Amino acid sequence: MLVDDVNKNCLYYGSTLQKSLQSDPDIGTVEATKVVGEELVKAAMNLSIDEITSYDRNGCVRGERVKAFQIALSQHGFLPR
Repeated sequence: MLVDDVNKNCLYYGSTLQKSLQSDPDIGTVEATKVVGEELVKAAMNLSIDEITSYDRNGCVRGERVKAFQIALSQHGFLPR
């Protein structure tokens, strides 16, 4: 989720359970997570957001899926590597 805390709005929501990702049988969960991260970056850029001030893994350990998501974000400068 990309959330505007000031105005209490959800600006973007992405999930590996989206129909567009579920309909592709060749994509695994790690690849789907990377796609979600890339879509979040596109949404942020379209909204002229150039910085993420807070990032929460929601208690998830840094496994392969979280790592793929973080790499997708950091490739565009949103997270430090």
